[in-house]
Amino acid sequence: MVPQSHSGSATANPLIAPDPAPPALKNKPKKKSLRRRAHDHSQQLRLVFQAVFLLVNIWLGGDFYLWVRQFEVTSSAYSLKRPAGVEGWLPVAGMMNLKYWLATGHIPAIHPAAMFLLLAFLSIAFLFRKAFCSWLCPVGTISEYLWRAGRRIFRRNFRLPAWLDIPLRGLKYLLLGFFLWAVADMSADAIANFMHTPYGLIVDVKMLDFFRFLGVTGLVVVSLLVVASLFVENFWCRYFCPYGALLGLVSLASPLRIRRNAETCIDCEKCAKVCPAWLPVDRLGSVRSAECTGCLACVAVCPVESALAMSLPRRLESKRMRNGLPAWAMAAGIALLFLGLVGFAKATGHWQSHVSNAVYRQLIPHPSEAQHPMP
Repeated sequence: MVPQSHSGSATANPLIAPDPAPPALKNKPKKKSLRRRAHDHSQQLRLVFQAVFLLVNIWLGGDFYLWVRQFEVTSSAYSLKRPAGVEGWLPVAGMMNLKYWLATGHIPAIHPAAMFLLLAFLSIAFLFRKAFCSWLCPVGTISEYLWRAGRRIFRRNFRLPAWLDIPLRGLKYLLLGFFLWAVADMSADAIANFMHTPYGLIVDVKMLDFFRFLGVTGLVVVSLLVVASLFVENFWCRYFCPYGALLGLVSLASPLRIRRNAETCIDCEKCAKVCPAWLPVDRLGSVRSAECTGCLACVAVCPVESALAMSLPRRLESKRMRNGLPAWAMAAGIALLFLGLVGFAKATGHWQSHVSNAVYRQLIPHPSEAQHPMP
């Protein structure tokens, strides 16, 4: 692995006369007077979004655990309501239900929240790049906390060499391809039948039990990912996350992207140095890569007004957006898309799964059965 470092210029030898500048450089026109960028608050705003969404997920996880526990213990009263928001952790179920809806025109009765959350995240990716990964995703947030902690502890992060980095990045697309193939191969009737099987009805409980009763192999894998994330920025997200791969592909169609103004750029390279996706922002006219998460870190560090911005193509820009999309507008758009689709699902009665407590009582296994399932 190659450590990230800041290259410095070699000290000139005072005994050797400097070479004369080439004629082309002598005649190079000077750039017009540049304005220093005002203090940027995008990263503070993004960190607030990350923290709030992480806390919401922790609350959902705790609430879901308590809901499951009331079926595991002997009790006749079920006072807690199932938090459907946990279905955000069921992206494959969301993909299956999305296909069912597109094929039949009917919103599925089992795990509908998974579909609406997937639609929300896909919409965010289309309009604001892969912003879900850097603004909302709790795994992305924890991953960022880890590599920042690694930088403080070890004074640096590391980058894998290109011959290893490029093929490893392809792994998440292979995983995505497998899931897309599996869902595409299912008919609408097959999806409906699967969702009404005992496994399909409580697949969220199965997910919880996987982490509750993590085996030795799972513990080793999670530990390795945590350690790797201390040294390599966003290790899981960069190499293994199929959800991020899907959102990245959708973001390629987004009209918004990071654009660099070559006329005002002073070639300080700060944008490329802070990019967590390792993109050469300082050498691009616009960032088209599926790896861009719209985190705005490059924009925040740019010292020159209007040199770098998240913006529309010039032909689509309005006078108010000549300096790019403000961070507050991006944050507001992300929040409106997320809350709007969730609110619509709740208002129309398509948020909760239509499963009775009696069915859950019958299907949710006792903890001893979850740890040692029957063959």
